[in-house]
Amino acid sequence: MKRSLITAGIIGVVVTVIVGALHASKLMLGLETTAGELVSRYASATRVVSEKWQYVFVLLLALGVAWLGLSPAAAGPRGRTRLLAVFLLIELLGLSWVCSLYRVFFQPLPSMFAVVLTVIAAEGWIVFLRRDDSHLARSLFANRLSKKEFRRVTGGTISLNADPKTYEVSVVACDVANKFEVAEDSGPSRFADTMERFLRDTGDRLLEGGGYLQAADGEGVVAIFGFPDGALDHAEKAVRVALDLIQHFRQQRQNNGENANYDIWVGISSGGMLAAPMKDSRSPALLTSGEPIELARRFCAANDLYGSNILIGTRTFDLVSNAIVARPIDFVNGVNSQDRHEIYEPLWLVSEARPEHIARRDFFWSGVVLYREKRWAEAYTEFQKARGSEEEDDPPLQFYLRRLEPLALQLTETPLE
Repeated sequence: MKRSLITAGIIGVVVTVIVGALHASKLMLGLETTAGELVSRYASATRVVSEKWQYVFVLLLALGVAWLGLSPAAAGPRGRTRLLAVFLLIELLGLSWVCSLYRVFFQPLPSMFAVVLTVIAAEGWIVFLRRDDSHLARSLFANRLSKKEFRRVTGGTISLNADPKTYEVSVVACDVANKFEVAEDSGPSRFADTMERFLRDTGDRLLEGGGYLQAADGEGVVAIFGFPDGALDHAEKAVRVALDLIQHFRQQRQNNGENANYDIWVGISSGGMLAAPMKDSRSPALLTSGEPIELARRFCAANDLYGSNILIGTRTFDLVSNAIVARPIDFVNGVNSQDRHEIYEPLWLVSEARPEHIARRDFFWSGVVLYREKRWAEAYTEFQKARGSEEEDDPPLQFYLRRLEPLALQLTETPLE
């Protein structure tokens, strides 16, 4: 906003100087005479608007049109500014005619010329900035957004903020489950092929879901939802894409055995993230920093302990609880050792969950609450109710049952006093 005001002021002053010079040098005298006679008659006028007031009108019009032309609301279709200019030109002619009715001569041409010059200058400045922004956007977002989202950025639909800004986002971190064991079992060449396929497939699906690809390397894939578009439903998009991603890899293994030697883990965290283009470096880059990035990686790695595939943080759960059926798992340490974050496992979309799914989720939830209250026997009973069919594998449930079995057995063997 401040930069727009400064630029508008500069354009307004420059246009005023140009118009004033043309008027003072009599270069526009012929045009001024024609325009004046068209709507007003100088000979019949008893008073004339002085040149000082003409310069005041020129300056005010130039500043106003420049500010409107450079404002964010006018950064869209250029026809809006041009239409405004046409209305101003008509009004200036009308003002000159009305003044002539009262025998006052007002020369409209300098003010009209100022409006036209200002519109040309403002639109030229916008084109120049967009060309610069387009180059910056290509440097920052090429191959990091889907083609659809990239066109929105380069086309101006998504505004590119060159200043550091905080965004509310959801970060999705994905990695190969038990990656180091897979590397040891498969050998360097085969593991490299596996990672390349994983990075390509996972990155493509996250991009298609609307994410910004922050990283795709040997440490996994990280995508950010809610940046740069600022979408409010970033958490729901992130969880939906993660569930689809897990289903995609499972389907591949069932259909043709592809990727049968590994599974994937996903962690999702929501919160504030700082994004700042670094334009002064040799090659433009985007700085992204925030707790959600670190927590998403931690949640992703925590799947190893519980046997789950997806874990989300409390903030993400709060944002998606109306659309996603999830269950609590445990607490994990945050970036600071004093911080503890509750993590949840997304299970199904609300629209796809059957009543028996909801019932099992509720039994599991009750079991977790009772476990935290150290009511071992009651917790064990609730977890038993949360069991599915014999064919269904539920590692987080087995995790709690393994913990509780010796405790429940100890309670049954302890004689009552």
